[in-house]
Amino acid sequence: MDAYAPAVPPPHNTRWNDRFAFELALQIEGSGETVEEVLRRNGFSATDMVRFSKDNTFRRKIKDYRNEIVEKGLTFRMKARVQAEHLLTTSWNMINNADVSPAVKADLIKSTVKWADLEPRKTDEVQTGGQGVSIVINLGEDDKIRAKRVIDADAGA
Repeated sequence: MDAYAPAVPPPHNTRWNDRFAFELALQIEGSGETVEEVLRRNGFSATDMVRFSKDNTFRRKIKDYRNEIVEKGLTFRMKARVQAEHLLTTSWNMINNADVSPAVKADLIKSTVKWADLEPRKTDEVQTGGQGVSIVINLGEDDKIRAKRVIDADAGA
């Protein structure tokens, strides 16, 4: 049994994967391979292809890949993105495997957050000019209240 077999199925588990959709988009755009060769290499049958073709997500994925191939050509970044999306399943399986160390799981989770661009941005954080605490107290809209007293504290004092 595979050491990284899924303990929990990946989210939105479909039988097709991004790599297969990418290879099919390449075939449609004239890679020289036949659909049968792409199906065989990926372990799918004609019946699978009929089922996949009814999946709106699958059709949209192929359309997006085809547009990118036509507009930008086959770029290294595009190939790497397809590979990374395919490897998310391996990452998911490792995170949900009891035999994988917590440190490896933590690294995989941190990496996934970074790749998904979910890390906080500098513009989202309070800018304090350095380490410390910034407190803002809103005393309302009355200008008389604001004009009466301003308290300014210096951390170095």
